[in-house]
Amino acid sequence: MIIKKFVGKTEEEALEAARKELGNGIVTMNVKIVKKKGLAGFLGSKQVEVTVALEEEKESLKAVKREAPVQKTGTLASEAMGQSEAGGVRNASSLMTESSRNIEKKLDSLQTLLVNRLQQEENARSEQPERREESSVKEEGVEKEPEKQEPTEQEKFIRLLYNTMLENEVDEKYANQIISELDKSEKPDVPIDFILANVYQKMILKFNKGKGITPAGKGPKVILFMGPTGVGKTTTIAKIASRFTVDEKKKVALLTADTYRIAAAEQLRTYANILEVPFRVVYTPDEACEAIRDFRDLDYIFVDTAGHSHQNEEKLDGMRKLMEAVGECAEYQIFLVLSATTKYRDLLKIASSYQELTDYQLIFTKLDETTALGNLLNVKLHTDTPVAFVTYGQNVPDDIELFNPQKVVKQLLSNKH
Repeated sequence: MIIKKFVGKTEEEALEAARKELGNGIVTMNVKIVKKKGLAGFLGSKQVEVTVALEEEKESLKAVKREAPVQKTGTLASEAMGQSEAGGVRNASSLMTESSRNIEKKLDSLQTLLVNRLQQEENARSEQPERREESSVKEEGVEKEPEKQEPTEQEKFIRLLYNTMLENEVDEKYANQIISELDKSEKPDVPIDFILANVYQKMILKFNKGKGITPAGKGPKVILFMGPTGVGKTTTIAKIASRFTVDEKKKVALLTADTYRIAAAEQLRTYANILEVPFRVVYTPDEACEAIRDFRDLDYIFVDTAGHSHQNEEKLDGMRKLMEAVGECAEYQIFLVLSATTKYRDLLKIASSYQELTDYQLIFTKLDETTALGNLLNVKLHTDTPVAFVTYGQNVPDDIELFNPQKVVKQLLSNKH
């Protein structure tokens, strides 16, 4: 894995420099504002420093022997550590670039939490009554079973990471996948720092990051929000529209195709009045196109669609016709809004049903109503669809942010909620 930092006047400028050097497969690990050192930094403008990662095709250590993934929930066989030649640790250490060390510093508190928990489990085991020692005398015809080898601290730590992911409701198969991809060494003293940073980076790479809302090349960009009833589509639209109107000074309009719930239309109308932006109810795909033409001088048009069951074929067909009509009138993007509190199996069915309609980016709502965020990773890996936004409350225009994989991964690796 290659980890490098790039600096530019803006985040996009820094990312462009990263793409020129490393290619389009980079993943943003961290973004922060920095100042130049000395007098130039005091007087000059701030710059943006972006840390990116690129996973190489032959990233794993040549000396490493990989074992089969863990197959049972809540267990991690000691064999999963694998074995390597004596130089494995030296090779592993060479991978610890300066950038990865900087990332590890940000994980100090998380590492301390996990190590403390490991120690607590060890203390709990030591406090249990000792088993009576087996008699050294062998019974006739019966031999004493060989004692099991005590797992190393590194094996215990990996098992702890694995169980913590399961506790945060990461699907077992994805937790196994992450653990099986670890670079493993036969040396028992591989730093826990290295193991933790390795898992952390791999999980961020798996999440990737949605591109969010992008402007149209010409005319207004139409943004459609779809999803089940009750996930918070209308409130999410109001939050995003507020950001574009107030913070970015863009010209926007709000449309609703949700004619089944009068309250939803009135709620969006209220937000439109507060923001002083155009609002319209559209009953057919043709009316949607007419509204888009009427608002052709605006920057963005946000469309609230009717929430319905993912098993309702008639409503799904209506959504398909609306998208086809909008596609003939303007450039558009689609976001599937899901609640982080929805059951895992239902989330997969919902996401798969809408995926048969079109490509989309994900928005997860109600993060404040759950302590386990494993479903964000589960759905992302199941659909191979990036997460663009998350919301964590009802306050408009607050309680929404661009998806931050670092923040979520830290929580998935932590038992502190």
